[in-house]
Amino acid sequence: MKRKRFIQQTAMGALAFTIVPRSVLGGKGHLAPSDRVQLGYIGLGKQSHHLVNAINGPKETLVLAACDVDAKKLDYFTGLAQKANEKKVKTEIKGYKHYRELLERKDIDAVVIATPDHWHAQIAIDAAKAGKDIYCEKPLALTIAEGRAMVNATRKYKRVFQTGSMQRSSYNFRQAAELVTNGYIGKITEINVSVGEPVKQCDLPTEPTPDYIDWDLWIGPSFYRGYNAILAPPVDAKEWAWWRGYAGFGGGYITDWGAHMFDIVQWALGMDNSGPVTFIPPEGPGAKEGLSFMYANGIKVNHKNWGEGNSIQFIGDKGKIEVSRSFLRTQPENLAQLKFKTSDRRLYFSDNHYQDWVDAIKKRSRPICDVETGHRTATVCNAVNIAYELQKKLKWDPVKEAFDNESANQMRSRPYRGEWDFRKF
Repeated sequence: MKRKRFIQQTAMGALAFTIVPRSVLGGKGHLAPSDRVQLGYIGLGKQSHHLVNAINGPKETLVLAACDVDAKKLDYFTGLAQKANEKKVKTEIKGYKHYRELLERKDIDAVVIATPDHWHAQIAIDAAKAGKDIYCEKPLALTIAEGRAMVNATRKYKRVFQTGSMQRSSYNFRQAAELVTNGYIGKITEINVSVGEPVKQCDLPTEPTPDYIDWDLWIGPSFYRGYNAILAPPVDAKEWAWWRGYAGFGGGYITDWGAHMFDIVQWALGMDNSGPVTFIPPEGPGAKEGLSFMYANGIKVNHKNWGEGNSIQFIGDKGKIEVSRSFLRTQPENLAQLKFKTSDRRLYFSDNHYQDWVDAIKKRSRPICDVETGHRTATVCNAVNIAYELQKKLKWDPVKEAFDNESANQMRSRPYRGEWDFRKF
């Protein structure tokens, strides 16, 4: 063979072996595998059904794995995730009963935690140790100590952590917070927050445990109690699970909607790295509202139904703002659509809580509701529940994260069952 022809054929053969699909290399309309944020979902109740579509909105995300102690919920979610993935690329989704098996996978970059609150700290800390970035539903933690441990683990292992307080990525709440921040209703004299009642002790009767649920693993680190469908309803139940109403699993409406509404109060007042200094519960046992707390600058926040459910009322000496997911009402009226001046202080902008998390992962930056922010809001919620239970005025030091009352300080944490102990990281 002539030398020139040999070189030509050799070059063509080499080219044939190096041609790969654009979906591998990346390009317009495609993503290289290195650009993907490959996800595992842990906790597959109703909230995960919303999250799998919302978090799959960003083009970079792809679901690879899912985990739940309920086999039927696992099967149902896997089907949802498969459909969400098929809009991008077909891939297998593997299911697990134990989240630690999922965390062992090296091809998973990040996890979405949507379990009941009593599992948040243990799973999030284990995920951080495993090198996964984290999206964790609100409220961040069941106890104050758990929240601080989640912050410490996130920082130690250099993870990107988004708390699911997605109202910060909503126009109504960002506009309200910026109006307050920039003094458009003058000096704040009072804030009223309507979010429902505090947590209560679990008094549910024990029912037969379905054979498709590992109930001991569902209980995990909390004290054991028998199965009840209110705590863990079947996948086709129309009602939301109300584990969040009972001590040991959730914090009632105070941590449910409070993790949204108190969060906006913290944001508007510039308290994302601090918090109130005094909690004053109403007199008499069994109160479900009437508590107030105060910040060091004298601003008072009242937990009460002021006429609108799941909402906030900011009262200033020059106006008023009322805000919820369905309305933004202001006095003066023109404030609702006000265009801010270049000299105004603007807050972190996000109009998509999930894309914001993905962007932060790619940039290795802190998202709009970083773990510290989520911890500070959850601390307010947990301190409110503690004050209601003790029926005592409590002073709180946001720097030392300690009360002036020994009983209250003991309630910053909780005992753990068996092998489960979030402090081991």
